[in-house]
Amino acid sequence: MLKATLCLLGLLIITACSASYEKLKTVDSRTNNTFTKNLLETYKQKAEYEAEEMHDWNSAKLYSEKALSALVGAEVKPQEMTYWKLPKKHIFELTQSYNNLMIIYNEAKILDPYNLAIAISSLDCWAEQQEENWQTWDIKKCRDDFLNAMHEMYAKISDNEKNQDQQNLEDKIINNPESVTVVTKNEKREIMQIIYFDFDEYTLSEVSLNTLKTFLDKYQNQISNYVIVGHADTKGTNQYNLKLSLKRAETIKTIFIQKGIEEKNINILGKGEEFLAVLTADEVAHPANRRVEIRSSN
Repeated sequence: MLKATLCLLGLLIITACSASYEKLKTVDSRTNNTFTKNLLETYKQKAEYEAEEMHDWNSAKLYSEKALSALVGAEVKPQEMTYWKLPKKHIFELTQSYNNLMIIYNEAKILDPYNLAIAISSLDCWAEQQEENWQTWDIKKCRDDFLNAMHEMYAKISDNEKNQDQQNLEDKIINNPESVTVVTKNEKREIMQIIYFDFDEYTLSEVSLNTLKTFLDKYQNQISNYVIVGHADTKGTNQYNLKLSLKRAETIKTIFIQKGIEEKNINILGKGEEFLAVLTADEVAHPANRRVEIRSSN
């Protein structure tokens, strides 16, 4: 009797969890909203994987409900980290990642809805897999997907800030040309690669390291001299951030040397809080500002 009751209870739970997934499979998913479409697609893929391959109906239910919420126009964000039962050693990294995403959420929704959708669903996936804490390959994929999407958004947000600065400069030149000193393109070394860092860190994530290696594979035989410029956000004192930015530049320099580039051909600078990629007030931990810019000095 007890066994039959437990089986019935289990069946009821599975049925309840699968209801939203079954609805997702049949719902009309057509939408003209780019962000909604991207969210729907990324969560639907994850729901299908959990339901059809892993038979994890709780996770399939979560992803299905978030896909359906996106479809009706609800604001979909990743679950807060308190939702998950995470191993203690992973709480800080995931919480920090959640905070980084929330900082850029509104900007990214306008500038890069595609990668924002990937980041939101991938953070949920990363946290869900980390809670289970055994499918290391899925943990890595979700984490890498999240970080890659975040770095793409940082770049878009930084580029938008530069474009706005350029427009402001052009407006100023038109309105009051005598007050402006223009730095021409030829006088200014172009940024060839940006590498991003986590908060208060000067070590590289695997995603950032792979980005750097790809850059070197492409340009190492074309560039003879490099300028590596470290930057920080405005969280913390000016003096601390200046030291941190220099450590970030030194990290990149060390990897360059390991890849066979002679030390004499590498110049490093630490700019601290100067030359923010995204202008913020003091004491703002904006992730797009935690970076190293690599330039050619040929």
